[in-house]
Amino acid sequence: MEEIQDNIKFHLTNELIEKVEILVEDENDKDLKALLNEYHYADIAEILDELDLEDAVYVIKLLDSDTTSDILTELDEDNREKILQNLSAKEIAEEVEELDTDDAADIIAELPEERQEAVISQIEDEEHKAEIQELLTYEENTAGSLMAKELVKVYETWTVAGCLRRIRGQAKEVTRVHSIYVVNKEEKLIGRLSLKDLIVAKSDQKIADIAKENVDFVHVNDDDEDVAKVMAKYDLEAVPVVDDEQTLLGRITIDDIVDVLKDEAEKDYQLAAGITQDVEADDSIIELTRARLPWLFLGLIGGVGAFIIMEGFQESFSKYAVLFFFTPLIAAMAGNVGVQSSAIIVQGLANDDVKGSINGRLIKEMLLAALNGTILALFLFLFVWITKGDFYTALAISVSLIAVIIVAGLIGTFVPLFLDKRGIDPAIATGPFITTSNDIFGILIYFWIAKMILGI
Repeated sequence: MEEIQDNIKFHLTNELIEKVEILVEDENDKDLKALLNEYHYADIAEILDELDLEDAVYVIKLLDSDTTSDILTELDEDNREKILQNLSAKEIAEEVEELDTDDAADIIAELPEERQEAVISQIEDEEHKAEIQELLTYEENTAGSLMAKELVKVYETWTVAGCLRRIRGQAKEVTRVHSIYVVNKEEKLIGRLSLKDLIVAKSDQKIADIAKENVDFVHVNDDDEDVAKVMAKYDLEAVPVVDDEQTLLGRITIDDIVDVLKDEAEKDYQLAAGITQDVEADDSIIELTRARLPWLFLGLIGGVGAFIIMEGFQESFSKYAVLFFFTPLIAAMAGNVGVQSSAIIVQGLANDDVKGSINGRLIKEMLLAALNGTILALFLFLFVWITKGDFYTALAISVSLIAVIIVAGLIGTFVPLFLDKRGIDPAIATGPFITTSNDIFGILIYFWIAKMILGI
């Protein structure tokens, strides 16, 4: 319990990094091992992420493979790639042999193709090698690419006593036993057991008599986000993976799904910010520019479009110059409302909470926008009337605000739904795309309504 508390309280400090660097520089292997052995492998990975490459490689080569293999899985991807480049194929093979098949396959998949073959050829455990090679054949972002081959399975014809004897050997290869999967002689998944089921059952009972048939599972080609939804919906810590013939292939555990959700959240956040590629703060200027420039260019086009619209109304509104001063307000409200509406829809789509027809959603959003717009417009009407003393100008600006908010809400609702129907990530609709489009439509509607009311 004390060790757990120490791990929870871990804080990376400059003093600790400097201490590790000094021990590495002095090649004081004994004290360095003693120091690092006090920490969890995830904490050691955090330390290595702050060291220069040469020192990090030194530590990896110094520690035992059963520790460094776990450290490699926790390292920043870029740092891990650089470290692996400085390890031989044999050294990498020794690392992946200590890992579960899913983690081993993930690390090998990051290597160049020729390097992959060299590493795989150095793996001595033939069964482990074959399982890793199988996992590498599955497409990225599918259940097959996420699953691990390590699991505990029993046959329906076994007795409880015989089952307990056999699963002891299987459980040695499994980090955590969440469930015991029951298969028939064709290796098809037909049920599951918990450890409690086995403990309370009579030793001469058949597994088929105590197995639960209502087992949740996913298909090997299912999208990883769909797997996450299944596990979240049914509160699963692990889910078995099957093929078209219902053959049990492996299992996916909750830690893998947490990584999927984290990656998806980061991707959606970047899309919402107008970044089209998966980039990090430490990436090169060229990579960051490629990711940001397309949406910035869209914003530029939107600004030019707004300029053209305003220029077209310039002569008509020469005697109502006050209208132009409210243009930023109208554009900002349109963008804000559009982002709010799209964010709610995108979140609902991600959680699979969006039900019913698109028309129903649009009607609801229109009523909501009308209510919010009316409340805001009343305040704006009083402000303009009192400060400018012109009833019709205040009316024109206020009515325009209501119309702009309604249209922005409809666009913010419709666009992500439309993108989702077309198989495009709807998170795009929460970024500069929706803001820019609403700015343009908002300004056009604003000037058009104001022109109609003021008769100019």
